Amino acid sequence: MSVEQGTLKSHVYRFFSESDPIWTTINKAEKNYIPCIQGNCTCYEDQLEQDLKPFLSGVSREMLEAVRSKGTRYQIVNNRLYRQRDCMFPARCSGVEYFIKPLLPKLQDMELVINVRDWPQIYKQWKQQSGPVLSFSKTDEYIDIMYPAWSFWEGGPAISLYPTGLGKWGAHRESISKVAKEIPWNKKESKAFFRGSRTSSERDPLVLLSREHPTLSDAQYTKNQAWKSPADTLNAPPAPEVSFEDHCKYKYLFNFRGVAASFRFKHLFLCKSLVFHVGDEWKEFFYDSLKPWVHYVPVKSNPTIEELKSLIEYFKQHDELAQKIAEEGYEHIWHHLRMDDVKCYWEKLLMNYGKLMKDRVVRDEMLIEVS
Repeated sequence: MSVEQGTLKSHVYRFFSESDPIWTTINKAEKNYIPCIQGNCTCYEDQLEQDLKPFLSGVSREMLEAVRSKGTRYQIVNNRLYRQRDCMFPARCSGVEYFIKPLLPKLQDMELVINVRDWPQIYKQWKQQSGPVLSFSKTDEYIDIMYPAWSFWEGGPAISLYPTGLGKWGAHRESISKVAKEIPWNKKESKAFFRGSRTSSERDPLVLLSREHPTLSDAQYTKNQAWKSPADTLNAPPAPEVSFEDHCKYKYLFNFRGVAASFRFKHLFLCKSLVFHVGDEWKEFFYDSLKPWVHYVPVKSNPTIEELKSLIEYFKQHDELAQKIAEEGYEHIWHHLRMDDVKCYWEKLLMNYGKLMKDRVVRDEMLIEVS
C-alpha cells in the first residue's frame, strides 16, 4: 500500500459506523486480507495447486486418450512442439503457442489437451471421462486445469474497435493506465457504465436501470455477430462500441460473465475506477487473488434493478470509500498481473504438469511441428 493509499484509508475510516452493514463487511474483508508478494507469480500458486490436485497420482496415456476430443492435442517431444493439424480457432492456438514456445528448452516430454473453446470440458461428475484438459476458464463444477488465456497475446473477441481480436495485454496496460492518469478520480463522471452485447440476460437489469435513471447509469447493448433485430439489444437500437480507454471517464464500471468468464474484467481495473463484479461462479486463473470488498465490489448473480440502484447510490454517497477500493484494485492488477506474471504462470503450470506424466511420450507422426 502506498503512502497516499494509507492516508486515504485512514481518512475514509473516520466517517463510518459499525451499524453500516456494507462498511462492516468491507472492514472485515480488509482485516482478513493478506497482500501477496510481488514477483514469481506467487499470487496464483494456490490456484495452480488446486487445479493439479485431481491428477497428483499421475497422468496416464489412457487418461489422455479419454479426453483427446475435448480440445486441441499437443505434444512436447525433445524440446519441440507438435500440434494436431486442425485447430478450431487458429488465432487462439497461436496465442497459446506464443507462451509455450519460449519454454521448450526447459520442458520435459509431455502430452496436453488444450481447450481453446469458451466452455470448460471436464465436469466433476463424469468419472469415466476424467482426464487433464487445460481450459482458460471454469466454475467449481469442473476440474479443468486453468491456463492464462490466449487473449493475453492474441485471439480475443473481435469487435469493430479491435478487429483482429482483443489481445496484447501489455499494450492495453500501458494505454489504459495512461488515460487513467489523465482522468483522475475527481474528473470522472459519477455514473455506472457498461457496454457489451447481450450474451446473458443477467445484464438486463443494469440496462433497464439506465433507461429509468440515466443520470445514475449508462449501460447499453452493442451489436454482436448473432444480432438480428432490436429485440437482441432489449428492444433498442444497438449502441456504438466504446474503447477501454473511454471507460476511464466513469467512476463505476460493471463486469458481467459472458459465455464463460469475461475477458474485460482485468482491463477495467486499469482505469482506477471502482469495479462492480456480478456473480462469482466463473473465473480465470487470477480471479481468486482479487478479494471482494478489497479490490472490487461483489454483486450477486442476477441482481434486481433495485439492488443495483441501491449499491450504486451507496458508493456515490461514500465517494472516498469508492476511490479507496478502486485504487486497491488498480494496484493489485498493475503489480501482479504483468505479462511477466502471465509467462511465469505458464512456466510453472507446464513444469508441474510435465512431472505428472506416467508414460513415455511417443511422438505422433500425425501431429505437425509448431515452429
